[in-house]
Amino acid sequence: MVPLALLTTLVLCLANAWTSNGQGPEPGQIKTIVTFGDSYTDVRYGHAGDNGTAWPVYVADYANLTLYPFAIAGATCSNNLTYRPFSSVMEGQVPLYIQEKDNGSISVDPSSTIYTLWIGTNDVGANAVLTGGQTPGVTIVNTTRCAVDWVNVMYQNGARNFIFQSMLPLQDTVMYSADSYPNGYWTAQRNTTEWNLVMAEFTNAVNALALAWLEALAPSLSGAHLGYFDSYGLFADMYANPGNYLNGTAPLNITGCIKSCIFQVNESTSGSSDCTIAEGTAQDSFLWYDEVHPSEQSDRVVAREIAAAIVRNSSDWMTWII
Repeated sequence: MVPLALLTTLVLCLANAWTSNGQGPEPGQIKTIVTFGDSYTDVRYGHAGDNGTAWPVYVADYANLTLYPFAIAGATCSNNLTYRPFSSVMEGQVPLYIQEKDNGSISVDPSSTIYTLWIGTNDVGANAVLTGGQTPGVTIVNTTRCAVDWVNVMYQNGARNFIFQSMLPLQDTVMYSADSYPNGYWTAQRNTTEWNLVMAEFTNAVNALALAWLEALAPSLSGAHLGYFDSYGLFADMYANPGNYLNGTAPLNITGCIKSCIFQVNESTSGSSDCTIAEGTAQDSFLWYDEVHPSEQSDRVVAREIAAAIVRNSSDWMTWII
């Protein structure tokens, strides 16, 4: 695991790496969106983390785009770095995209197609880097480099328009909060305060590294457009100002979740859970669906901002590097 002091230094050194907006695609240029990632983005396999409609479906609707989804729940950037028994971005999703493009299963025009990646939650979290479940020697530096390399790999395969989505502030999810509880994602004992602090270090360091590397990569991407979507900043603002984003019929809730399952584990049982589930329009009052996933209302906000950036209306959370 990378020492916290080193992560803090990386963040401080790279914090000023932000660029002013570049050109970006022209209004009306983008007709198709191709998505990669994990459960936050899963449409193709029906395991949307918000238990409803995932944000890419809303983007396609809001911006009148054709959607080709390749993200899958449980994925990491590379199973060679942080193994999970799911189709990772680099070993599974990208090869599948190339196969379907080459055999005509999907039809994409590079000039009017935008490619998105939102990855990292499974790479840095429980059962991966946070708890030592990664390949020996792998750190968040490696997992971040993998995500940035996705841009270059896709560029070499003809892609020209990219959106790279930063990690959200996972320390604000129920799973990694200081007041967390045993849940379906982690039932063993843990120091929740330590996890909260480490996750804040991880997410900030990953995002700073990614942005710096993307800026360094940009000059080699002739004829391309590369956007950096600040998911971290957007969710931090939703957390700080929920009244601007959440609109359900229950009191606004940023620290709990729609589906909260508290697990009880002891020697006499393999485990049981006590779940509380908000229903109907009350769900739109929550920032989180469960202990680690955004709610569908949060995903609508993500989609609204990404769609606005794609059609080149104003978006506070997108910076076009080139």
